[in-house]
Amino acid sequence: MSKTLTLKEKWDLLVGKLTGQFADGDELNMDGIIYLIGVQELGQGHREFKKDEKVNLMHIAICKLLEPYGYYEFDFYDDDAWPHYKTLTELPNLKPGEQTVLMKEAIINYFDTLNY
Repeated sequence: MSKTLTLKEKWDLLVGKLTGQFADGDELNMDGIIYLIGVQELGQGHREFKKDEKVNLMHIAICKLLEPYGYYEFDFYDDDAWPHYKTLTELPNLKPGEQTVLMKEAIINYFDTLNY
């Protein structure tokens, strides 16, 4: 009989695995994980990003993470090969705790889809 893991348990396992692979000792927080997803989705490998590019990477990640929930849809790649998304449904007004739960679920689902 297999035990079903809670969201917190899944999150802690994922953070531990990502921290071990990508962080130099400090535990990754949600913003750091979203940034990693943005770099992954951009697909241009590891390189130095300017401040505005880092903000755009986080936006790409959030759009990708919330796409399965029907909030965003991939639209096109621009001339620099950056993905662009269009808004399908406005995000609901969520309390900070609810936003955190939604993002944790979306991040866990993203990595589950990648079989990470």
